[in-house]
Amino acid sequence: MIKFYITNTVSYSLQIIVSCLFLLASCFLASSCARMGQPDGGWYDETPPRVIRTTPEDKSLGVKEKKMYIYFNEFVTIDNPTENVTVSPPQIEAPDIRTQGKRILVQLNDTLQPNTTYTIDFSDAITDNTEQNPLGNYTYTFSTGTEIDTLEVAGYVVDAETLDPVKGILVGLYNAPEDSLFTTTPLQRVAKTDHTGHFTIRGVAPGSYRIYALGDVDGDYRYTQKSEQMAFLKDIIVPSVTDAVRQDTIWRDTLHIERINQTAYTRFLPDDVTLRAFTAVQTDRYLLKAERQNAEQLKFFFTYGDDELPSLRGLNFDATNAFFTETTERKDTITYWLRDTTLVNRDSLEVEMTYRATDSLGVLCQQTDTLLLLAKTPYAKRQKELQKKIDEWQKQQNKKKRRGEPYDSIWRPEPLSIQLLSKAAMAPDENVRFSFNTPLATFNADRIHLYSKIDTLWYDAKFAVEPDSVNHRQYILRAEWRPDIEYSLEIDSAAFVDIYGKASDAYKTGLKINSNDTYSTILVQMPEMAGKQIICQLLDTKSTVQKTTITTNGQAEFFYITPSTYFLRIIVDDNNNGRWDTGDFQQGREPEQVFFYEKPIECRAKWDVTLRWNPQALPLFKQKPAEIVKKEDKAKKQKTNRNIERAKKLGIQYTPNK
Repeated sequence: MIKFYITNTVSYSLQIIVSCLFLLASCFLASSCARMGQPDGGWYDETPPRVIRTTPEDKSLGVKEKKMYIYFNEFVTIDNPTENVTVSPPQIEAPDIRTQGKRILVQLNDTLQPNTTYTIDFSDAITDNTEQNPLGNYTYTFSTGTEIDTLEVAGYVVDAETLDPVKGILVGLYNAPEDSLFTTTPLQRVAKTDHTGHFTIRGVAPGSYRIYALGDVDGDYRYTQKSEQMAFLKDIIVPSVTDAVRQDTIWRDTLHIERINQTAYTRFLPDDVTLRAFTAVQTDRYLLKAERQNAEQLKFFFTYGDDELPSLRGLNFDATNAFFTETTERKDTITYWLRDTTLVNRDSLEVEMTYRATDSLGVLCQQTDTLLLLAKTPYAKRQKELQKKIDEWQKQQNKKKRRGEPYDSIWRPEPLSIQLLSKAAMAPDENVRFSFNTPLATFNADRIHLYSKIDTLWYDAKFAVEPDSVNHRQYILRAEWRPDIEYSLEIDSAAFVDIYGKASDAYKTGLKINSNDTYSTILVQMPEMAGKQIICQLLDTKSTVQKTTITTNGQAEFFYITPSTYFLRIIVDDNNNGRWDTGDFQQGREPEQVFFYEKPIECRAKWDVTLRWNPQALPLFKQKPAEIVKKEDKAKKQKTNRNIERAKKLGIQYTPNK
């Protein structure tokens, strides 16, 4: 019995030992196998899908069927074919494009045109189903006739005002000289721009063409709405082809060239067409909305401004001298301030407004509307909120009285608030700017005082105060500011009084004018621009305008520049109105030209920066510095080279499969 017990115990122990050794060996083998590849599964698949055949064959002639299949060596996906796949000639009835495992189905629903080359441009929308490796710019081509048209037209579309690339806009051709085709007939051959604004129109036949870009809102492939972004060139385009040689530099290291390879290729011209996209001004005038967000204001929004302002007649009140009128610079938004507080306190005001609006023929004519405007916050609620403030104030005064502290026995309404928009430390070319929440009835310059500190003494400084020409509730105090001098601005009470009789309190603030040594100066010489009115603008890294100057002699100067990084933009002001103006296709007017200096401008204290610049030396699509180009959310798909990065981490050399 004892022997039997011991034997079984030993046997059982051996089984445990063997099992443990087996587990250890398995772990070792698994670890060894993992080290042979990668703990997360080995090398990444970076091979894009490959087209193995098509039906009908690519570049087939005399094609009659409207259903095509493209077969691949692996499962594939298409990223948003409606937006990313372009069929040319354009299809009015949208084609059906979808994946079916290892193939793509293209079903054209429009009638095939005779003797026409068709191109189906997938751009970079095709990827494999696992690692999303892009196939690249793949285009399937066939012809319903006896030959394939092989010419191409390429270029870029940029925003006319900002020179940012315009992504996803249609670019198309007409082989007829009439501009009117763009508004009556669908584009004949089309392509779409990628995230860099680049486009390539393929399958073009020999001939002369007009070219356009179109943000096709309604999907009819023609310019039918002013709200559609568009671009056009007055020049005729003649596609051609030539033999060319491309040089590829092979570097041995970062300093030495191994060799320069020359590769012959076929170059299609033109390949650098630049279209400047714009949206035309909406000149059709009609009332968008009327509102009374603030009880003191009646506000009207129009699609377009008019020098002739509307006339208002009160239907439940007397509108005679009842309003103080404000307009935006373009006069498309009009604000009527109610002068009489009894009208402010009324919750509903009914007006009859007569204004000019465009009729069905686009002609301005008189129109009269009856409008009921309700205060967003009723009078009772406003009074309740006011009483709450008074009660709170009364509690505070009672506390002060019980403590024997000075207190007020009469509630005083809040004074007119003065908002100083200027900085405490200013440049010598800046001025003080005041802003008010309500329109002013009067301001008394005699109650405003400016003193300058020279050595230890304060002296009167000359100044002038004037209303802003655009914003009616802002005032500008101008003076001959001297560098490195302190100033004291002192305003007596009641210097400003608004239309409701509310007066400003006494106000005092210190101002400091910085030394010249804290600033930089920029001189820009543009002899090619002499004789034209040029608006020159310095932009910061957020593309916000920091300085503006207008010149006609081809030379621009910027003084008192705070040290930082800047970018330079100029506008060719053809109509001399001091701002950039968009184009108008109906009038054949292109947008005013905009150019960017291609490099950032570094400014440091006490530096004088001099630039000589020919704005037309570089194509527009190459001008805007990358630091301020508007970035698209989705860039072009490309290989990530993750295996190379992994090999670097492992300290080994990775040779991709060819």
